[in-house]
Amino acid sequence: MNTFETVIEALEGLKNEGFVLDLNIVFDRNLSKADWLDPIDFEIIETYRFEGDSNPSDEEVVYALCSKDGKHKGVFTGAFGSYANIESFENIHYLAFHH
Repeated sequence: MNTFETVIEALEGLKNEGFVLDLNIVFDRNLSKADWLDPIDFEIIETYRFEGDSNPSDEEVVYALCSKDGKHKGVFTGAFGSYANIESFENIHYLAFHH
């Protein structure tokens, strides 16, 4: 597992490893409603959590996700703590961690 100092570094590093799809929840769409993505078909490969020293808005998590068939790799990002969008993270529980 890599070590990244910032969210931007994590996104760039993961992109270089082939995690090129942006799997973020956008507006009213979520993973379970997307036509070609089903959360059950994805696994969490790596997780990176970033905590701001003094600013709660700096708290963010980056998930590196891969479809179980290996055809689709991407990232999902979001704030956590008091700034978390609960609706965005509802579908994360569908995703298994890759062992």
